[in-house]
Amino acid sequence: MRVVVLGGGVVGVAAAWYLAADGHEVTVVDRQPGPALETSFANGGQISASQAEPWANPGAPAKILKWLGKADAPLLFRPTMDWLQWRWGLQFLMECLPSRWRHNTRPCVNLGLYSRDCLRLLRAATGIEYDHLERGILEFYTDAREFGDAVDAVQTMRDYGCDLAAKSVDECVRIEPALATCRSMLAGGIFAATDESGDAQRFTVELARLAAERGVAFRWGTPVDGLLTQGDRIRGIRCGAGEDPTRRQSPTIVGDTYVMALGSYSPLLLAPIGVPCAVYPAKGYSATIAIGDHGGAPQVSLTDLERKLVFSRLGSRLRVAGTAELGGYGLDLNTVRCEALVRRAFELFPDAGERASAQFWTGLRPATPSNVPLVGGTRYRNLFLDTGHGTLGWTMACGSGRALADVIAGRAPEVDFAFTRAA
Repeated sequence: MRVVVLGGGVVGVAAAWYLAADGHEVTVVDRQPGPALETSFANGGQISASQAEPWANPGAPAKILKWLGKADAPLLFRPTMDWLQWRWGLQFLMECLPSRWRHNTRPCVNLGLYSRDCLRLLRAATGIEYDHLERGILEFYTDAREFGDAVDAVQTMRDYGCDLAAKSVDECVRIEPALATCRSMLAGGIFAATDESGDAQRFTVELARLAAERGVAFRWGTPVDGLLTQGDRIRGIRCGAGEDPTRRQSPTIVGDTYVMALGSYSPLLLAPIGVPCAVYPAKGYSATIAIGDHGGAPQVSLTDLERKLVFSRLGSRLRVAGTAELGGYGLDLNTVRCEALVRRAFELFPDAGERASAQFWTGLRPATPSNVPLVGGTRYRNLFLDTGHGTLGWTMACGSGRALADVIAGRAPEVDFAFTRAA
């Protein structure tokens, strides 16, 4: 079967890999000149399967109110005249109800744990390299009350299958000695010993290379302008000329089956054909710092709960990433938010690297109000979704791709997840 995957980020390339493994003739279409050059390019680097609970939780509304008006707030709502933004925001608040949070946590964790297992199998089978570390993820707290609430929630998450353990300040410093420089700020931590970290962009580039060797075709520099329908099927995708309007290329790419993996841009193509897609861009930031001869950068991937930031060691670089800004599709770098990343990194780890080397990036995470991604079928018999992963695209990419390949083949996926169905 000819399968066309729309999107060349980590989610789309992972889907292409598993579909090709099923024997399909796969083509990946993306407007960028190569793999993982948008949202997957410089994310936090965490495979945080054991910490995949939704951002939409009972405590979120109070924190959002506290952060209003703060330019460097971890979650910043920038009101626009876009009614889709307001609808998404109201839906997000509904998903913060305790019953909805519990309902949404299980599928997120299930898919995250399954995806981590799929990644390990893929790594063992291919030997793929991407600066990965298997040292766990330590979530550290600077507020004693927040830490106490987190400790109370550990057993609930363990019941979902997560390998979490509460750690004292001394234990946190033993796990990651770099925390000794900010020891007086710590209240404790939650350690996920079996979680991992790695460079999502490098992984995607290498997986695309392996997929090409398997026969997957990549149409880079090819923006998708629209989906062409015929009855209850997609009959093709209409493509633009990209940055080279003189290049000869077919204006339409035709397949038997289509996979929507365009992240935050998915609803822009799905809305005209009547497919609901409650995805809105949550703009995230990162700073990548050269470590050089400095010895104070952490080795274990860390999450700073107070600032909603993650720190991941990627070879000779330290990646600092986080924050979410709800304000549309703009990609301008906000200097206040960029500087906040570097300031916090060196406040915690004064000898982490070369401060002047920081390279900043921003990307649009495709967030659903519930934080549960959209994976599965649609009202069109040959159109499938693999989008809406929010901050967990790297964590869930392999599991989503493998499960979607099962769905397309008519097999029962191995993961307990709320797959989308034809409307």
